[in-house]
Amino acid sequence: QVQLEESGGGLVQAGGSLRLSCAASTRTFGSYTMGWFRQAPGKEREFVAATTWSGSVTYYADSVKGRFTISRNGKNTVVLQMNSLKPEDTAIYYCAAARRIGVDPGQYDYWGQGTQVTVSS
Repeated sequence: QVQLEESGGGLVQAGGSLRLSCAASTRTFGSYTMGWFRQAPGKEREFVAATTWSGSVTYYADSVKGRFTISRNGKNTVVLQMNSLKPEDTAIYYCAAARRIGVDPGQYDYWGQGTQVTVSS
């Protein structure tokens, strides 16, 4: 069982930056692919970014490419650095773990509780 906990959300003005972290409770965390998803009110959960356990392969949604960076920080943490934030980035952000990298939420077996990101215009 993998338990995930996000942190780092908050309120920021458009053009600003936030850094989200996701800490895992298991020693085997390093073998999992990690992804970030987000869900805005009234919308479906959507893919944001993902990285393999080694960090050698990363995927990004087109809407965040060039602005967001996913990386692993040590054996038990994955980070989402978000720059040049826009009001449309406002959502609850979730980290998730899967055995294989992908963009489909259904591929991910474990989820954190989410952290709110609000970008004001």
